[in-house]
Amino acid sequence: MSKDDHYRSLFLGSSPAKPEHLQAYQKLVDSLPEPTPISDVLMGLRRNFADFPQAMLGEVGLDRSFRVPFDYFASPRQLTPFVIPLHHQLVILEAQLDLAVELGRNVSLHSVKSPLCTTELLQKMQQKSHDGWSLINVDLHSCGLSPEMWRDIEKKHRNVFLSLSTVINGRSSNHKALIATCSPDRILVESDFNDVDKCTERTWDMIQSIAAVKGWHVEEEWLDNLAESDWGAVRKLEENWYTFRRSRMPINSTVGRSCTDGG
Repeated sequence: MSKDDHYRSLFLGSSPAKPEHLQAYQKLVDSLPEPTPISDVLMGLRRNFADFPQAMLGEVGLDRSFRVPFDYFASPRQLTPFVIPLHHQLVILEAQLDLAVELGRNVSLHSVKSPLCTTELLQKMQQKSHDGWSLINVDLHSCGLSPEMWRDIEKKHRNVFLSLSTVINGRSSNHKALIATCSPDRILVESDFNDVDKCTERTWDMIQSIAAVKGWHVEEEWLDNLAESDWGAVRKLEENWYTFRRSRMPINSTVGRSCTDGG
């Protein structure tokens, strides 16, 4: 398939295109890269995993709201009317998740305006990968789920964690209910901020929000050898991170051997 055929199928579909969409496409297409076969993407990902044995997969995921810009680096950006079709995103994401399962790598999963598709994908991965899926951990990164949907995910997938940020989740009126619903040992924090100098501040904001909702005290000093019943918010969230980060992979497992052997 030629470059033009590929992008036409993504952005214009098989139906006659609206004149304004055709005009936007003609303005956009020359700036787009040549399509990359998914096999090449996976080969590069496999090499990166081999080079970085502790790396996880991510951030990968689904996004139903992102519109393709004419120039990604322009400021301000001018947006096209095009979004990446969900079926195309799912093909790429599922292939990446399959590799993560094969190599035993945890995943940071992005989901924007795709709650049902995300839950269906999690269920599909569990059904087809069986034990392999349960051996990796998945972080739903700044994911805007309803409390009811998260409760269902948490019940069905013991390997899925929920990571929250004030910059994304704090915009939602239900973010406190989501915090309250999430099990104390499945919640994580992040900044999700694009300025590294402000990441610590933003992460601290979410720690305080979680502590307030959960009724956890926030440590003013760090004491060693505390009983778990005396842990504050920082120590509880730290332990959650370590739990997420730890591999569930049995020692001497054959899962992931192709990565360590350079295959």
